[in-house]
Amino acid sequence: MKLDLQPATLIKRYKRFLADVKLPNGNEITIHCANTGAMTGCAEPGDTVWYSTSDNPKRKYPHSWELTQSKQGNHLICVNTIRANQLVEEALQAKVIKELAGFNTIKREVKYGNENSKIDFLLTNNNQQALYLEVKSVTLLSANHDNNLGQGHFPDAVTARGQKHLRELTELAKLSQSEAALLFGVLHSGINTVSAAKHIDNTYAQLLTQAHDAGVKVLAYKANFALTDNSVTIEFKEAIPVTFS
Repeated sequence: MKLDLQPATLIKRYKRFLADVKLPNGNEITIHCANTGAMTGCAEPGDTVWYSTSDNPKRKYPHSWELTQSKQGNHLICVNTIRANQLVEEALQAKVIKELAGFNTIKREVKYGNENSKIDFLLTNNNQQALYLEVKSVTLLSANHDNNLGQGHFPDAVTARGQKHLRELTELAKLSQSEAALLFGVLHSGINTVSAAKHIDNTYAQLLTQAHDAGVKVLAYKANFALTDNSVTIEFKEAIPVTFS
């Protein structure tokens, strides 16, 4: 995925969906933030923001916050959560995710389960075997600066929706009629391993372990960023470890 971007300096994020930034010429503008999470460590005043611009005349805020370039560690972080599924779809089509390379048909947003859910991707192969794939965007780096492993966590806030998805995937795995998988899409250049954030949402951590024990595939793939003066290319390239506690 290639995005045309422009830089600015973050002044503040507010009302969840808005952020004020200062342009290189000193002007201040308001941009849209497509991220409902806490964005811990991804939205510190003074961080460099990289934003895209829409040509849709109906948009009140034509600029969208895409990346943060953090002062702490100079990490690149894709904060636009919409990009995670787009990047995963590209990776699936390119057969980058080796554990899922045997599936050749991709459907998005398919209804399933007993709790009125929609799966991010329903994959099938030539033998009509099906795999239900849920995607989660990971941008939370451990606050422990003595940790040189680049420990990442999900979620960054309590997530009832995420808990529901784990219950649904676990039930699918138990039925053994279809495969189920959870893919952590790591969109933070400083993260090298992923675990559940039990210090934030212990219920999610417990459900993740239960899902894994029931046979849900739990994967993590890290994005690679190639940033220039006016664009960035992002793609999932490598699997990284998922740890369970």
